[in-house]
Amino acid sequence: MSEDKWIDRLRGGFRKTSDRFGENLTGLFSKAALDEATLDDIEEALIASDLGPAAAARVRARLEEERFDRGIDESGIRRVMADELAQILAPVAEPLEIDAFPRPQVILVVGVNGSGKTTTIAKLAHLFLEQDYSVLLAAGDTFRAAAIEQLRIWADRIGVPIITGPEGGDPSAIVFDGVKKATAEGIDVLIVDTAGRLQNKKVLMDELAKIRRVLGRLNPEAPHDVVLVLDATTGQNALSQIEVFREVAGVTGLVMTKLDGTARGGVLVAAAQQYGLPIHAIGLGEGLDDLRPFDPREAGEAIAGVGDGETA
Repeated sequence: MSEDKWIDRLRGGFRKTSDRFGENLTGLFSKAALDEATLDDIEEALIASDLGPAAAARVRARLEEERFDRGIDESGIRRVMADELAQILAPVAEPLEIDAFPRPQVILVVGVNGSGKTTTIAKLAHLFLEQDYSVLLAAGDTFRAAAIEQLRIWADRIGVPIITGPEGGDPSAIVFDGVKKATAEGIDVLIVDTAGRLQNKKVLMDELAKIRRVLGRLNPEAPHDVVLVLDATTGQNALSQIEVFREVAGVTGLVMTKLDGTARGGVLVAAAQQYGLPIHAIGLGEGLDDLRPFDPREAGEAIAGVGDGETA
């Protein structure tokens, strides 16, 4: 996919957020200058666009600081917004680097069922293959037969090996086999799917703790990454998922999926401010090339709705 096409799709993915912001700004620019009441309204418009109060307060402070005495139009507001969002997001933009030694680098992937977790694993594997790393998948979500089969289909499609077990089997045994195979064959990356059921947090926590113990016996540094997959269409619910999975899984980084135009992608900014976890990548669709490392400038402009030919 060309860079221009990716940018166009990224703007489309954040369109619901940027359009919602525009709707909330309607009628705010009848005065010559930004007074306190207008700044309050702009701040409320930002909060209503799922950006969160901290980001909204930061954009407001920037507008207040510059004192646009001659007034500012919607386009100007969006440019300021894009610049501030890029600065908020820059510290958390951190691609997944494969640097573990000894190999393999073990990446546990967690997330609620339906978040796009299994598909994201395939996309991450494809991304690593493009970087000339060898990859092994482990179907650790043994709670659902469909999850095992879906991951097997993706493994066949992208041409990588996979370790599986029976439905209801012990996930830690599959992880054990995966690490042994990856170590013996010199494979660079082991990506492990995990169960996504949160109805009983203790069961999930115990399961993940057992996986960690098994990994620790084989490689004290593993898992090297615990990546939470978030569904952008859930809006503010994504924040509660971060809270829960940090508790039960020790999340080290995020991937945001389903930025397809129906998403409430402003929550990405709220997550960055509230938790400061690395954002490794974002996904725009179902194709293998629809996942890319997270770029804070591109995201800031897309969320703000800075259009073609404009710069923040």
